[in-house]
Amino acid sequence: MAVFTEVSEEDVAHFLRGYGLPAPERVSGIAEGIENTNYKVLAGGTPYILTIYEARVDRGDLPYFLGLMDHAALAGVPTARPIRTRDGSYLSGIKGKAAALIEFMPGRPNMTPDADDARRAGICLANFHQATHDFAPTRANSMGITTWQNLANKAGERFEELGDGVTAEIKAVIDDLTASWPTSGQKATIHADLFPDNLLLDDSAPSGLIDFYFACTDFLAYDLAMSMNAYTLEDRALDLTNADAVRDGYASVRSLSSEDHRSLPVFLCGSALRIFLTRAVDQLFPPQSAVYVGKDPLPWLRLVRHHHRVMMEQQ
Repeated sequence: MAVFTEVSEEDVAHFLRGYGLPAPERVSGIAEGIENTNYKVLAGGTPYILTIYEARVDRGDLPYFLGLMDHAALAGVPTARPIRTRDGSYLSGIKGKAAALIEFMPGRPNMTPDADDARRAGICLANFHQATHDFAPTRANSMGITTWQNLANKAGERFEELGDGVTAEIKAVIDDLTASWPTSGQKATIHADLFPDNLLLDDSAPSGLIDFYFACTDFLAYDLAMSMNAYTLEDRALDLTNADAVRDGYASVRSLSSEDHRSLPVFLCGSALRIFLTRAVDQLFPPQSAVYVGKDPLPWLRLVRHHHRVMMEQQ
């Protein structure tokens, strides 16, 4: 959600005509995030989000993402629905790139969640899993172990800029995860990116689950592990209170099986590694962007180390 593609109000006015909407009254870029370009657009007195899909997103995946958003909203999940063009399509284009117009959701994220917030996030994730169990389309996880290895290869010895011995350390973690990764368990549609900034709140109640662009078909317990890590605060000593609250909130809606419990240490290590690697590569090879806000990978290296140690102790 950084601004990689600059657009003018004239560009946006032309785009909006495809939706039967008037010229925009206001267009403002959204700086957070690293995957796509997002603008907040006010047209006809109604706010929307204009998302422009950048090179990291495969255009062939967009019908899956947008269809999932629509399905989840229709099933009662508080999430933004994609607006259809006048010819009924989810997708349009601007500046030669695929783009979509998304319903604007009220509320703001809480970037310093406490245990109560974390519990609500776990409940929201479980409700999402329940609501999308019948979503028929599937998508492979594009951020799995193979991709982690590719990112590690790209960084190579430059990992040493983040600390002595990090290159060898990451290789060992990937090797252990490859050997330990579960081969059985419940798979279905997962969000795969439920961070505090992707859950909007209105008076502390979830009002909008957003950013579906890592969604895929994978282990439900992996999705839980990702959110447990995501709600572990980065700006203080390691404290798993919020992670436990996410798990407990989730389990209050969808009971965890014995297999889920066994797989969680591996999934916690893997999901922490995924975020460390993406942040590290973006720091070492920063995207060219007019508005780009990078994120520190080191808190996630701390999580990788903790979860890797726990994972190996339990084997």
